[in-house]
Parts: sequence; structure tokens; C-alpha cells
Amino acid sequence: MRPLWFRRAFLLLGMLLAPATFVSAALPPSDATPPPETNPPADSLTGQLLVASPHIPDPRFQHTVILLIAHGREGTVGIIINRPLGEQKLARLLAATGEDAAGVTGSVRVFAGGPVQPEIGFIVHSSEYRRPGTIAIDGQIAVTADPTVLRDLGRGRGPRKSLVAFGYAGWAPGQLEAEMARDDWFTVKEDPALVFDADRAKVWDLATARRTLPL
Repeated sequence: MRPLWFRRAFLLLGMLLAPATFVSAALPPSDATPPPETNPPADSLTGQLLVASPHIPDPRFQHTVILLIAHGREGTVGIIINRPLGEQKLARLLAATGEDAAGVTGSVRVFAGGPVQPEIGFIVHSSEYRRPGTIAIDGQIAVTADPTVLRDLGRGRGPRKSLVAFGYAGWAPGQLEAEMARDDWFTVKEDPALVFDADRAKVWDLATARRTLPL
């Protein structure tokens, strides 16, 4: 992977998750960047897992499980958690972003987070870890824009659990609701074990087994 690619990825991530801005994009992508939604409505799906139904028509999302990091009147953004791309050394990732990689060891698994803007990087992690700019998804999971998370991981000071993904899935206002109404998707309660720990080949089956209520 080229250094410029990673520098751009984390630069854009910082812009998207900065407190003054928020991202919402449709498939196909929207050019609009709406304001942050600091108080999601009571019926927000933020923090839940969006699970593809077996008959979903879009092949890009077959057997996907998506962590919804934002859902509200401006649209929906989520990160696919069960499409691993491969392992990357933390020192290599840091060097590519221009960060100091001295003393950094270990590797992380990198995921394809979705078809929209795959040059954008996301670090999803357990909520006990915080840096300036950390965005809390719920009480258990957060997202941080700063690539120094990778350095902390490589020095044993990072979050207990983490997932690095590039790209995201996005829906315009009302789009996801329409897709759910035709049974393309359903939601289950977010579970850190599914997000971080479960065998990625089994995540969709495990999430599907938790569906207990009709849409």
C-alpha cells in the first residue's frame, strides 16, 4: 500500500469525524456533509448491528454485518465488520501516515469497511480508550480519527479491542428505512464480541441467529 494512500485516508477520517463536522453519504455517494448530530433521536439505530438478509439484492452486501456509527435524519453511516483484507504491520501503517514508528511492534487486520470512499480509514475500538477527537458510538464502542491509535497499539498502550477499516457504507435520509421495509436488512443489538472477537467467517451466521423479532 502506498504512503500517500494512508496519509489521505487518515486526513479524510479526521475531517469526517472532527467534532465540527459529520459524514453522511448515500449509495451512490452524496456530495453533502451534514452537521453533527449530537443528540440522536430515540429511534436512532446508532450502535446497532445491521445484518444483510439472505436475499439482499445488492451483491456488495451479501452476508455483511455492519456496525452503524451514525443514524438519524441526515442519513446513515456504517462500517462492515466481517470483510477482512489481510494483516498489516503497525509500523508500516504508521510510517505510511508519517507518524513515528519507533518501538512499534505487531500487526493488525485491515477490513474493507464498505464501498464508499475506500481511501478513508476508520479505527473502531473499545470505549475505555480515548484521545482528543474520539467519538463515542455507545457505552462499549468508539471511533477515533487520530492514527496515533496505531502507535499506541504497537507500544502496548492502545485500546483493548480494535478494528481498522477502509471505506464505509452510507445511506441518504430514509434510504435505509426503505431497504429495511422490503426486508433487505434487519438489526440486532450491538455486541463487542461480534465486532472484535468472533471468527469473521461466522459473524453473519451468529448475528442472523440473534434475529428474534419481525421487521
